[in-house]
Amino acid sequence: MNVRERGSDHRKRLRMQGLRPIQIWVPDVRSAAFADEARRQSLDVAMADAQSDDQDFVEAVSTQIDK
Repeated sequence: MNVRERGSDHRKRLRMQGLRPIQIWVPDVRSAAFADEARRQSLDVAMADAQSDDQDFVEAVSTQIDK
């Protein structure tokens, strides 16, 4: 049995189990751009306590909703 046949059989078995194939695209964690963006976001989170004006504003304009 060649590779193509084994792959086909494997997919048939999965379909018989009620599964279906899908394709998803995810960020390439190996890229420099990903590393740069992760670092930028990490620094933003780390500095969030020092920049509490935004959260103070949100809390000031928020209202409590009674259920």
